[in-house]
Amino acid sequence: MANLTITVPEEILKSARRRALEQGTSVNAVLRDYLSQFAGTQSAQANAAKRVLELSRSARSGRGKAKWTRDELHRR
Repeated sequence: MANLTITVPEEILKSARRRALEQGTSVNAVLRDYLSQFAGTQSAQANAAKRVLELSRSARSGRGKAKWTRDELHRR
């Protein structure tokens, strides 16, 4: 794997680090993923699936206190 050095304004890097931390990742991983997409090495379908998983991890919704069984969900 190769190293890459870039110059970024300090405030942008601080904001990027905070956002990456909120998403449970790192700026390095975000840039690696972006460059991989930019270079066309990942399929659009794989990118979409990855994004759906990221969104589901950060979603604040839930089922609340509801309790149900699989059978109850599939009753017709």
